Amino acid sequence: MTSTVNQATRSRRRYVTAGLASMMGTTIEWYDFFLYGTAAALIFNKIFFPSIDPLTGTLAAFATYSVGFFARPLGGIIFGHFGDRVGRKSMLLITLFLMGIPTILIGLIPSYHSIGYWAAVLLVLMRFLQGLAVGGEWGGAVLMAVEHAPEGKKGFFGSLPQTGVAPGLILSSLAMGAVAQLPESDMLSWGWRIPFLASVFLLLVGWFIRIKVAESPDFEHMESKGDKVEVPALVVLRQYPKEVLVVVGGRLAEVTWFYTVVTFSLAYATGTLGIPRALMLDATVWGALLALFTMPIFGILGDRVGFKWIFLAGSVGILVFAPVFFSLLQTLDARSITMAVVVAIGVVYASLYGPEGGLFSAQFPPEVRYSGISIAVQVSGAIGGGLAPIVATSLLAFGGGSPRYIVWYLSALGVVAIVSSLLMHDPSKFSVLARASQPARL
Repeated sequence: MTSTVNQATRSRRRYVTAGLASMMGTTIEWYDFFLYGTAAALIFNKIFFPSIDPLTGTLAAFATYSVGFFARPLGGIIFGHFGDRVGRKSMLLITLFLMGIPTILIGLIPSYHSIGYWAAVLLVLMRFLQGLAVGGEWGGAVLMAVEHAPEGKKGFFGSLPQTGVAPGLILSSLAMGAVAQLPESDMLSWGWRIPFLASVFLLLVGWFIRIKVAESPDFEHMESKGDKVEVPALVVLRQYPKEVLVVVGGRLAEVTWFYTVVTFSLAYATGTLGIPRALMLDATVWGALLALFTMPIFGILGDRVGFKWIFLAGSVGILVFAPVFFSLLQTLDARSITMAVVVAIGVVYASLYGPEGGLFSAQFPPEVRYSGISIAVQVSGAIGGGLAPIVATSLLAFGGGSPRYIVWYLSALGVVAIVSSLLMHDPSKFSVLARASQPARL
């Protein structure tokens, strides 16, 4: 009896540690990633592209920002392959450093006035490495949480690495908000570098946390049975093309919505509408604080009523709230602006992102799961997130300063997400240890 109790205690400690480590790790990595997006919207056009007009400079800064998204699919393929072949844990340790070190180096890059266009070249290179890291990070963090979790709690534990996005966004917004209080000359000369250099402390914390996590039990079970495949990415594309497409379709709306709200609207509100950047940054922090609580709630609801139905509700939320969001920004009223951002992040986005860990991981069998979710999620991330600020800025110009075409764009993606969510598998389709079907082979 004592042995059974001790075993249950060890098992519980193992999956709780995995869930918390996934959340803390993604917090650190998303701090790094969001920090760049905020700086691209507010600062980088003046530091690295000062010789061109402000609008074109903003587009150029967003172009360097997009490089990180275009690198994500490559990172997903590389780390997905080794995550399915070697193990989940080792890939998470590598991606942590691959994200943290370039972030620190960004804080050391000289300005355009010091080394000319080489500054932009170095910026793009560091952003590319960040993209590789995020491309491999997301799938591994989600799987470590979901595959450690007991049945009936996979939605909740799958929401924990998703929830890590909220504190990452909070920390990055607070960091940039703090340096934004400096005089303009000080912020542009040295102040903006501090949040990037501070990433060294988060990097050390992340390493300490992740080194203590055990390998995924699903991977260990798969390894003991010899169920590995030689080239997981090819198996995914040949045997599971429908699963890839529906995850891409669902994810496109979510990631485009998020980066339109968090990155583009920051530039739109401050540049076009004249809203103080401190107000937008504060509103983003409040939205992320709400998401810190609502994402796990939506994960728990996914366990109760089904992941796909929660995700479907969030997709409908985009259709309903997209026009409301921009209308509230245009009021120029501080309370209305804050409410718009808080609801956009803490309710609409959280209802999409919270259940994704459980929902997307259920679309693929364990021997190709890391590759499957990484390829699908990162391809959609490159298309949706990478292009979101550029597409939105272009549509704003095409509409003569009116965001109506942006609303149509978001609404169309919401419809695609609704259809995609209806086509996704029930989580029992690829249940891990009880699955009776033979493993996929190339």
